[in-house]
Amino acid sequence: MIISTGKWFLKAAIYHENDTKVGCHICPGKNLTELGFVYAYNKTLHYVMDFIANSKHKGLIFFRTSTPDHFENGEWHNGGKCPKTTPAKEGETKIKDLNRILRDVELEEFEKAAAKAGKNEVNLKLLDFTNLLLMRPDGHPGPYRQFQPFAENKTAVVQNDCLHWCLPGPMDFWNDVIMEMVVRG
Repeated sequence: MIISTGKWFLKAAIYHENDTKVGCHICPGKNLTELGFVYAYNKTLHYVMDFIANSKHKGLIFFRTSTPDHFENGEWHNGGKCPKTTPAKEGETKIKDLNRILRDVELEEFEKAAAKAGKNEVNLKLLDFTNLLLMRPDGHPGPYRQFQPFAENKTAVVQNDCLHWCLPGPMDFWNDVIMEMVVRG
């Protein structure tokens, strides 16, 4: 089993606990306490990891840290692009604050769960590809998140995907590492 998260926690949300609104993320005018996305991210990972660590599951469970995006001159929603066509050289890229925050929460919750999992004989492994994938700005679909985006207009303005991975290279590496870890148990 492979568990991974993503940047969905960045969207506007109202948080409920025991049928009570406890706060929100991006909720102007709602008269709720702004708790931020880290609040929900931390709680969600804690509950999921705790459930796994205390489970009776005997198979191999991987937790994959979130992966960095490579948007330049904007983000997903405002014209960001990922024009790189080759891997980065050492020191050429730096992790964005958001990606660092996500990874820090993930590693903290994984470490807590791994300690419990070991005592309960749950085989929980970490797949932390963050730093490796930071070096692969060339591994995103870019404008090709849609089939033939320039077929009708060679100069069309299209939304770029600099977050997901689908090109050879990074994905091949993931598969190789996962296969090796499965073989070794």
